[in-house]
Parts: sequence; C-alpha cells; structure tokens
Amino acid sequence: MDRSTVIVDGTKPGSPKCSSNPADQEFGNVVGPNAAGRNGIVVFKANDVTVENLTVCNFLSGSEGGGNGVWWNGGDGTGKIGLTGYWGNYLTATSTFFDGESTAATYGVFASNSQGPATWNQLYANNQNDSGIYVGGCKQLCGITISNVWMEYNALGYSGTNSGGAIVITHSQFDHNQDGFDTNTQLAGDPPAPQNGNCPKGAISKITHTHSCWVLMDSYIHDNNNADAPAAGSAATGPTGTGMTLSGGRNDTVLHNRFSNNGAWGILFVPYPDNNSPSLNQTCAGTGGHQYSGLGCVYDPQGDALIGNTFRHNGYFKNPSNSDFGELTLSKHVVNCFSKNVAPDGSFPTNLAKAESKCTGKSAGGNAFGSAQNLYFQALCDTGLGSCPAGSHYPVHGPVKLHALPKLPSMPNPCKGVPSNAWCKAGKPI
Repeated sequence: MDRSTVIVDGTKPGSPKCSSNPADQEFGNVVGPNAAGRNGIVVFKANDVTVENLTVCNFLSGSEGGGNGVWWNGGDGTGKIGLTGYWGNYLTATSTFFDGESTAATYGVFASNSQGPATWNQLYANNQNDSGIYVGGCKQLCGITISNVWMEYNALGYSGTNSGGAIVITHSQFDHNQDGFDTNTQLAGDPPAPQNGNCPKGAISKITHTHSCWVLMDSYIHDNNNADAPAAGSAATGPTGTGMTLSGGRNDTVLHNRFSNNGAWGILFVPYPDNNSPSLNQTCAGTGGHQYSGLGCVYDPQGDALIGNTFRHNGYFKNPSNSDFGELTLSKHVVNCFSKNVAPDGSFPTNLAKAESKCTGKSAGGNAFGSAQNLYFQALCDTGLGSCPAGSHYPVHGPVKLHALPKLPSMPNPCKGVPSNAWCKAGKPI
C-alpha cells in the first residue's frame, strides 16, 4: 500500500530495515568457497506479471550472479524469448552496503529474454554497479515503454545490450551516474547481437515516422560525472562524464532531450569493442562486426539519429574532442545523422551537423584515424581501455560512495484494478 514502507529486504531477519551493517548482510548459499549471491523478486518464465509499489534493497551479487532487485527473467543467456508481458510501476531499488564490487548490488530493475507488451513507470534506482535499469537480449522484440524513471548514482543509469525493436524511453531523468545512459551491441552477452532499433516486420514508427522504433525522447540527462559510483565489468568502462553512450547500436533515435553538465561528452556515438568469447556460437562477421587486432570484435554505431536535442555546458573537462556530441567509427558503416540540435559546445568532428545532416542510408568510411583521431584516443583514455594522451584529465575513481533514497511518490491509488481484499474494496483503499 506504500512504496516506501513495503520493503523486500535482503538483510538478515531481525536487522534494521535495509541495514548497512556488515553483520546484517545475507550473501546467499555457499557454493564452493564463496557465497552465491541473491536476487530480490524474480519473475521466471511467467507471463503477464505486474510488480508495483514497493522498495527492494540489499540483494547482493556473488559467485553465481545475483545482485538484482526486480528481475523479469525469460531465460537469461539462452537467446530465446521465454516470457511475454510484464509491468512494473512505482518501484525502488537500492543498496546501503558496499564492501567491494564482487558482492555489490548489480541491477535495480532488470528484464532479459522477455518480450512485451511491457511498461515500466515511476521507477527509481541507485547504488548499482552495473545499471539502474536494464533491458537486454529480447531479439528485437522488446516491446516496452519506459516512462517517468529516475536513475542516479549508478555505474550506468540505463543499459540495454542487444535490445531493440520497439523500445521507447520518455519523460525520464538520468543524473549523477558514471555514464548516464548506454545502449550497446555485444557479442559475449545477452544474445543475439546486434542491438538494432528497427521496427519489427518492417513497420514505420508513429513517433519517428521512420523504420526506427527505438526512441529516447523528452528526457533530462545531466551531471553524469560520478567517478565514485560502484562499477564492475563492462559497465565500469562507461566513459565518466558522458550523458549517453550509443555503443555499436543501430537504427536508434535520440529525440528532443536535454543534455547538460556532462563534463566529457553530452552524447557519444562510438564502437563497442568485444574481446570476450561469443555467446551461443555467434560469429563476429555473422552479426555485423569487424575484427580488429587488440580490440576484438568491433561494432560501429550506424543508422542512428540525433534530432532536436538541446545541449548546455557539456564537454567542460576541456580535453581534445570533449563536446556536446561526438561520433567515432572504425569501419565502413551506414551514415548516422545529426539534425536540428542546439549545441553551443559543438561536436567532434566539428562538421557533423553539416556532413551528416540526413539519414540517407548510404555508407561511409570510418573516421577514427582521420577527423576523429583525437576522439578515438580520448575515448580509450576515459573508458580505461587504453593509455591516456599527455595532458588528458578525467575524474579519478575514488572510494565508492553510496547515497540515501530521496523522497519518492507512491501510487495514488494502489487498489485500482485489484480484487477486493483486506486492504481494498471495490478498487479503493478501505
């Protein structure tokens, strides 16, 4: 009945709610020498399940995974859709305990191998070492609308590996993360690759009026410069000081958002390099990637659109190439487009708005060793994937700092649509 007081608590029975005391933590069953980790609420291959109006805290990762607050799991890593229809409303995910990345909270609200129809509305997550919310591995059949979410103090506010088709994220806020928002193609996780925002069955989006049904719109992405957030695995390579990273994604549209006070870049269109073993016997070439020595399988961003966004005070770290928006590609790719953006701190390369103003569908060569060479080396520096050019300066990762929950709204009427019970009668609280 109340989002803030109905708590699914991962700490030991009898502990103060969501205790930060090390002695109060529960790490799960011991498998071999280590604890396995635990999840809060798991919806496993069960269709049409709604979870709403509650808080989940202190579910910690371990040797077998775990660390997920609320998880719709249709068969993680199988490459198959095992769950259809899911809804999450007025959910909070947090952790008050940190003693190293190996046991940290990982994902706040998570969907994998799950297909819509789906909506997430009024979600909040902080203190996660991967991402506040995650949608992945849904075979371009994701079918989810995410609205009114607030993600802060995570490694990534949003993460979406190989998730595409119809995904709409709207009227949301991503702030004080290491990297505010990241959607990516990856060969080694949540198959199948690539991340592709094309509409299912060749349809046309009613929002973009193109074949792109993956849309981030009408949202506020700001102050993502947090080098003290928990961060592990590939999420730890999210470039600190970046509002959004579109990493190897295809046919995605970023429309009518505000990007401000992100010290490195407002938004980066960059390749995703993957040196890990492919999942489910996928091949780099077979999934649209290109093999590069030292980088592994690389996916360039292509066919993406940045349209009608407003930028303010981005790139203030003042390293070469830091700017409102940047594009980096290594190989031949379908042209991305940049149109009608208000970008006082410019782009890198500087002529993007003129040279790539329209999504023509035509191919272009990579720019990493031409006009965007500075961006290539600065991105490697900020992600930790390469050495830093002399004089480069980005926030230094310090001791992890966790943050308390802000005051959050509860459902106006948690009885709406609920059968009569001890708390509700005829759709109204008793």
